[in-house]
Amino acid sequence: MTSTETRSDRHPERTGGFPLPPIRQPIRRIGARTFDFSKQVAVMAIINRTPDSFFDQGATFSLDRAVDAAVSAAEQGADWVDIGGAKFAPGPEIPSAEELDRVLPVVEALAARSDVVISVDTFRPEVAEACIAAGASVINDTTGIHDPALADVVAASDATLVITHSLARPRQPHPRPHYDDVAGEVAAFLAARVDLAISHGVPESRLIVDPGHDLNKNTVQTLELTRRFDEIAALGLPTLAAVSNKDFIGESLDRPKSERLEGSLVSAAACILLGARIVRMHAVPESIAAVRMTEAILGFRGPVAPVHNV
Repeated sequence: MTSTETRSDRHPERTGGFPLPPIRQPIRRIGARTFDFSKQVAVMAIINRTPDSFFDQGATFSLDRAVDAAVSAAEQGADWVDIGGAKFAPGPEIPSAEELDRVLPVVEALAARSDVVISVDTFRPEVAEACIAAGASVINDTTGIHDPALADVVAASDATLVITHSLARPRQPHPRPHYDDVAGEVAAFLAARVDLAISHGVPESRLIVDPGHDLNKNTVQTLELTRRFDEIAALGLPTLAAVSNKDFIGESLDRPKSERLEGSLVSAAACILLGARIVRMHAVPESIAAVRMTEAILGFRGPVAPVHNV
């Protein structure tokens, strides 16, 4: 670097040392809260009303525990709470009535006690419609709009739709997934599904994308997708990273699910530095601290108590 050349001259595309893909419509009103994703990262907590959930193995399956956990997450500072009644992994079909019985009471109870953003993890239009009416403002579809009628339901409401990359039919296996270019193929899939949602009337201003860490992907593929997360964020929509306690972390570190917190926090921070603006996490206080520190490093926020060497 010459004496007159500055760092910004060498890297005019960089902000604070990190290249951040721009978001076309960063200011989003979701439920009762407003987010500016050009300078803010949201923490999404996870509540599973399933007896065989991936991480907590049914710890919040009972209604009272699910409601208590959801309210606690909101009180701990989560920006929104994601409620699911059927896990992504292959297994027997859960009838829509049973899924609704699992998630709807939690949505109703949480909406009555908090203004936190409530999302529901479902691919079923009838479940989405009932939950939106009860107070949910986000539908988190991990099947990538497997049923286009889901987009119709969201379009008819004020809700936001999360479109996630996955390849298998709901609850069906997809062994030995293959990609020639995992990030490129995931980005192309998501772009096509965004177009599908828009064609069904969902405005771009109510769309979020998620590359689907581990969903129909092995660990090597998910690690590459994480390294290239900026290619997904370059679609120009707020991008969600659902990395918490997943198998790519366990296999990278040889750790059981109960010992993946550190790997989860590092993975979330890496995705944020590459453009993620929502992270879906199990450990709420620890995740909030990690996210706020990452925001500070990016220059999104100043220190809370700047006294050192002042």
